[in-house]
Amino acid sequence: MVRPDAVGPSQKDLLGNDGSMDLTAMNDNEDMRLQNLLGGEALIRLRQRMRARYARLSLERSPSIVKLTGLQPHEYEALALLSGKAVSNSRSITLDVVAVDTTLRSSGVAASLREALERLDGPILSALVQAESEARWIELQKAADDSRIVEFLTSPSSLGLLKRLSRRDLQVARRLLQRAFAVLSRLPASGIPRAQLAAEVLGDAHSLDNGQAVATLVLSICRRRQKAVESDDGDSPFNTADAGQSDESSREIWAQQGVFVNELARPALFLNVPVRAVRQPGRFGEPSYMSLRSLVRSPPAWAVKDRMVYVCENPEVVTIAADRLGRACAPLICTDGMPAAAQRVLLNQLVGAGAQLVYHGDFDWAGLSIANFVRRKWVASSWHFNAEDYELAASRRSEDDVRDLSGAPVIASWDPVLTEAMSCRGFSIAEEAVVETLLQDLCRAR
Repeated sequence: MVRPDAVGPSQKDLLGNDGSMDLTAMNDNEDMRLQNLLGGEALIRLRQRMRARYARLSLERSPSIVKLTGLQPHEYEALALLSGKAVSNSRSITLDVVAVDTTLRSSGVAASLREALERLDGPILSALVQAESEARWIELQKAADDSRIVEFLTSPSSLGLLKRLSRRDLQVARRLLQRAFAVLSRLPASGIPRAQLAAEVLGDAHSLDNGQAVATLVLSICRRRQKAVESDDGDSPFNTADAGQSDESSREIWAQQGVFVNELARPALFLNVPVRAVRQPGRFGEPSYMSLRSLVRSPPAWAVKDRMVYVCENPEVVTIAADRLGRACAPLICTDGMPAAAQRVLLNQLVGAGAQLVYHGDFDWAGLSIANFVRRKWVASSWHFNAEDYELAASRRSEDDVRDLSGAPVIASWDPVLTEAMSCRGFSIAEEAVVETLLQDLCRAR
């Protein structure tokens, strides 16, 4: 059976200076002895197997015996110590649960084997209780009042998100769904700041900030619906997993629902993009800006069906194109680095209006990351942004045009040879250094 010297000091060691029992020391000592007996990462597989035996039974029942096979030496040694058997090279053991319970109880380690396992790894739910619990979670879907929520909860991963947000508390989950429904019932909106929506619907202007449970739930529901729509249209799946871009992705999703988050930040820069309207945004021949607010509240009727629209990474390219070509420049958009919400909405609108996008950026790893994103999300083609273009630019480079490459290489999804060429040469080339080549295309296309 369990040896006293293996599980801790005697009761005498727990007496205080005045002869009274030190209960804190008793509790700490019990935990220490239990950890020494069955705790630790090395025995977690063994504990899971024993927990599974209890989970097959109703809550009030215990198995009379537990037979375990395929044991590792350290697992057999722990069970031999627990049951009083001699340590051997055997890989199987049969535990008399009643006898083990008695030993644990008499030694003061735990009231039973079940209690020991629960103290180490949490409550053991019977298979019946687990099934009933899962059924109650599934009932949440049937009780939902919004088709978007019903659709969302059909996915196991979505249901898992709800469980995490609610910490597996059904009552909390119901409240989250009710609050999410209240927000969804106002969407799509006709143009409202996120803080105002949160204050009016939930009573707290910050309750829809990034990271808040209701905001996470609403954004996830909208993402799933958007992905379903794009899949039905045969487009690329909606992807929001771009490193470092979760805030911009969230702003874009809110904007698509007519909700603004910092609507005046980083307006979209463009040049000579035509519209089907009397009033042209900005002046032809001059760079123009449109805020997220303007793009969503009063979206222009872009006249770009079946037209090539050029997309660059850096604002300086737009400046040079306006100075050199003016009104003769083809339609040109600037992402200004990784596209923010306004740039994403503008590109969405142009593709929706039938534009064919081509993209050019910096020949560095960040530039390739941006190009991968633009290509994946808007099916943009390469615009003088392949390996041969890099090699040509490298052969003409000057000291002012190049910079050392830094960071981990990025695979160019449209031309992996470009990554190899850049890695081999070891330097980057700014987009402005190849602007003469870009201007030739912009002039001819116009």
